[in-house]
Amino acid sequence: MTEIDPSIVQLVSRDGDRATETPVSALFLRRWSARAMTGESIPEKALLCLLEAARFAPSAYNAQPWRFVYARNGEAAFDALLGALTDSNRVWARKASALILVASKAEFTPAGQKPVTLGSASFDTGAAWASLALQAAMLGWTTHAMAGFDAGKARAAVKAPENLKLEVVIAVGRRGDAAELPPEKQALEKPNARRPLALTAFSGAFPDEV
Repeated sequence: MTEIDPSIVQLVSRDGDRATETPVSALFLRRWSARAMTGESIPEKALLCLLEAARFAPSAYNAQPWRFVYARNGEAAFDALLGALTDSNRVWARKASALILVASKAEFTPAGQKPVTLGSASFDTGAAWASLALQAAMLGWTTHAMAGFDAGKARAAVKAPENLKLEVVIAVGRRGDAAELPPEKQALEKPNARRPLALTAFSGAFPDEV
């Protein structure tokens, strides 16, 4: 498992073409969702490290509504998940080191109480995904979450019960050469910019238009 680069904890205002309005850890600028991957094998220990980070994400009632099914490249389960992706995603995700299907479970039974439905289940599962993505970036792996998949095929592939909401499929891998992507994907292979903070965060109340 790759050692963490100590420079990622330094507060910076710029990393490459990405710039912030207030300094943040370099980790947040260096993490981006690459498509080009090398296809190299990921050690199970490294993959479990990412999932362990996700396990400690915050959630309402500590309900931990996230659920994961993972498969490494070369396994039958990987091919099954790959087959559930849209053509646009499958063309590059085939070189991922692993695929992880992320699901959420909205029903939760607090201790000594009746079952309740958690309105924050998807929100909390998103926190787990972010934790996984950031841990991956710390260790030199790239992650790319995909909403483009056939839910029916994915559900069948991993035998997901109907009470789970299938959220995304995550590709995990080492960042590869963009030149190996289809031409229409190559131009996308770079960190995205962000809109100004003033259009996202507001003091006291929302403006008339958001």
